[in-house]
Amino acid sequence: MPHTITCIPGDGIGPEIMAAAKVAVSATGVAIEWRDVDAGVDVMERYGTPLPDTVLDSLRETKVGIKGPITTPVGSGFRSVNVALRKALDLYANLRPAVSIPGVKSRYEDLDLVVVRENTEDLYAGIEHMVGSDAAESIKIITRAGSERICRFAFEYARREGRRKVTAVHKANIMKLTDGLFLETARLVAAGYPDIEFEDRIVDNMCMQLVQKPELYDVLVCPNLYGDIVSDLCAGLVGGLGVAPGANIGLDVAVFEPVHGSAPKYAGQDKVNPTALILSAVLMLRHLGERAAADRLFQATKDVIGAGQTVTYDLGGTAGTAAMGEAIAARVCVLTG
Repeated sequence: MPHTITCIPGDGIGPEIMAAAKVAVSATGVAIEWRDVDAGVDVMERYGTPLPDTVLDSLRETKVGIKGPITTPVGSGFRSVNVALRKALDLYANLRPAVSIPGVKSRYEDLDLVVVRENTEDLYAGIEHMVGSDAAESIKIITRAGSERICRFAFEYARREGRRKVTAVHKANIMKLTDGLFLETARLVAAGYPDIEFEDRIVDNMCMQLVQKPELYDVLVCPNLYGDIVSDLCAGLVGGLGVAPGANIGLDVAVFEPVHGSAPKYAGQDKVNPTALILSAVLMLRHLGERAAADRLFQATKDVIGAGQTVTYDLGGTAGTAAMGEAIAARVCVLTG
């Protein structure tokens, strides 16, 4: 039986990189039935919302989705579709690998980090209001239940993937109740995983450590806001958001997506790098239990980038989005034999 996958192309450059990703995934031989649904600024006029109910209904039915980038206005307009999806489907765990790829310009080599970010609470949840006319207040909520499930997710991921260490990131020296609760819970969860090394780092020190000696770290588990910041820092260590995949995972549904923006000024030009979405598809295949296919797709992507012959302009080449996707697909076929 084929896997039925909800596909949300997104807007801006989303449809182009999604087409390239589909070509690359199809080359693995994994049987997939794509169920395409629309979300984003391009459907606002038609549906009156950037996130129609049809999208949520499809994800609840298929349980797995892959999504291109969607434009979020800054300072005005609708709230982020990404945040809305996480809340509606309780996608509480954000998984952000940062892996060095030969051929991608970076100051570091051989890095393999994973940020596990809590996705539903903390300051990033956006619970805020005005206090009079001259002050604004944002409420930071950390719960024991939310902290426990994200920490357990991090340790289970580490055990399943053969990782050696989990580091909890916090600011409990100042926010003794909220971040203190997160740290206390992380320590309690860690006690149940004696096979996995555990440590904690204050978030500002963590950022410095990642710049100075990132090779010391493995899996980082963070509250929502710190995770958002630290995961982009880790992406910068391996070449930027153009090679940074992501996943949002809940108990029932998982949605895989690149973490870069929709770059509407490049839409329709067949020039943007599809790597982040293709690597997100690698995560999706692993989630589906298709690990051999995922490994071939990951290796093929690294091989094509390393060769440097059929890559986009940001990777030093002249190929278009579609051509790079086709080159990765061709390499997958070679690896498959």
